[in-house]
Amino acid sequence: MTTLTTHGRYDYSAITNRPDYAWPGGKRLAVYIGLNLEHFAFGEGLGAELAPGGPQPDILNYAWRDYGNRVGAWRMRDMFDALEMPVSVLANSAMYDYAPDLMAAYQARGDEIVGHGRTNAERQSVLPEAEEAALIAEATEVLTRGNDGTPPKGWLSPWIAESHATPDLLKAAGYGYTLNWAMDDQPVWMRTKHGPLLSIPYPQEANDIPSIVARKDGGQAFADIVRENFDEMLEQSAQQPLVMGIALHPYLVGQPYRLRALRRVLQHICAHRSDIWLTRAGDIFDYCVTCDAILKPD
Repeated sequence: MTTLTTHGRYDYSAITNRPDYAWPGGKRLAVYIGLNLEHFAFGEGLGAELAPGGPQPDILNYAWRDYGNRVGAWRMRDMFDALEMPVSVLANSAMYDYAPDLMAAYQARGDEIVGHGRTNAERQSVLPEAEEAALIAEATEVLTRGNDGTPPKGWLSPWIAESHATPDLLKAAGYGYTLNWAMDDQPVWMRTKHGPLLSIPYPQEANDIPSIVARKDGGQAFADIVRENFDEMLEQSAQQPLVMGIALHPYLVGQPYRLRALRRVLQHICAHRSDIWLTRAGDIFDYCVTCDAILKPD
């Protein structure tokens, strides 16, 4: 019998066969916003594209992405304030140099700062292990200093890019959780060389990048995805406690017509505030550390 190569980070487990538990207040569905604040190199490197890129410098796509930091993220902050929604800010460390007032505005709300590499113009997965460790250390130092000395608890790699060593490097750097692995609707403890690292569900479907950029969905179509996903998971959570993340990028859903559709679906979610745990990814991590029903790996 052929044995397939495996990552060894976690074992197979059917969601229907796990110990039961509840989130704070007896809630069964935890919902968090993952807001990506990203900065890109001009004239080089990676970046999402509104239209197929031509020769560098690619003004159209660079400026379109920059709209998110200059306009979209500020409109979204006002929306989150009006809805009294907490946010997990997935921040490139380059944002502290490029748009420090934007970072300060979200920190003033009490939002969590999550590590999201240095810039989304690069992938950490292509680097030798020592260089990847240096990238994580550099981003962590900048994020910690910018956040009044509070280090990030969690990490999302730019482009969800990992080397074979990434979970080990994150744990060694002091991280408690990762958002890279989208294999479950519950948090899962993963094995690393330095102890357990929690995988918190981060969506690849209720996520505006694959929806709007890859599938070319309209703003309302993306909002419908979020709404249907929420309604279904709220029903499913009667059987198991679940986590629903909503992944947002201001240069996409911060565009006025998409923001309007997004606001409607977030109002729908907030109307169920008494039925859900509206929280931050870091708060989910803190709870999981103390919950014995979420088994850590051997």
